[in-house]
Order: sequence, then C-alpha cells, then structure tokens
Amino acid sequence: MRVFVLIFNARTENEGIHTIREGDRNKILMFESEDDATRFALMLEAQDFPAPTPEPIDAEEIKEFCESAGYEWEIIPENSNLVVTPPELNVEKTDWQENAQNEDTVEDTFPLNEQPLEEPELSDSELEKIRRKLEGLL
Repeated sequence: MRVFVLIFNARTENEGIHTIREGDRNKILMFESEDDATRFALMLEAQDFPAPTPEPIDAEEIKEFCESAGYEWEIIPENSNLVVTPPELNVEKTDWQENAQNEDTVEDTFPLNEQPLEEPELSDSELEKIRRKLEGLL
C-alpha cells in the first residue's frame, strides 16, 4: 500500500521525516491521500514550521523503519472524519539538523521538555471554527 509521509529537505543528504512527539515517543503520520498530506504540510508552514514535502512511500517500508527506530505510526485514511492538526510546539533542534552545515535553523521553536499549557486558551468549538476557516483558505 502506498502512503504519503512528510519529508524535510526531500532528496538531499540532510533528509528528515516529520514526526509528532507524544510523551517520550515519536509518531509518523502516514496519509492515504496526497491531498491530505499536502494540506497538513501547509498547516505546518502556516505555524512557522519548516516546509515539508509529501512523498509517496510503501507503508510496509515506513512500518519497518518505525519498528527499527522505536517510533509509532498512524495511518490517516482518505476522506476520514479524523481531523489532524499540527502540534502547537516544535522541537528546538531536529535530528535531521544535527549534521547539517550552514543550514538555516528554526528560531521560533521550543525545547522538547517544554510542556504545552494544560488548559487550552480556546474551546474546542472555537478551534473547530478556526480550522474550517483555514481549510477554506486552502
């Protein structure tokens, strides 16, 4: 099965895959739809994350990679009601930037150990309205 994952610095020596940090684990999102992956990438960019590129890859290959790296994975079905939104926080230094030389770094990021606020500033209904407006812009 072919899925789409988000890759930073695609097709370079300094390639990295997008993960979401959940507790002490990383999770790779595997999108069944290229459009959904592109939409998620655009939402990341809108939040000042580095720009990822949706890349097609075999799902079994990603699962094997996740098992070897100790990562989790989640398949995002095409046309699902599952709403996937980017995290509000970014890591200070990504694994794929460690070996980079003279690469631009993300300055508006937060350390891994910084926890998000316990109480969200916006209610779920307000966040849903904002999400719909953002999707309407796409």
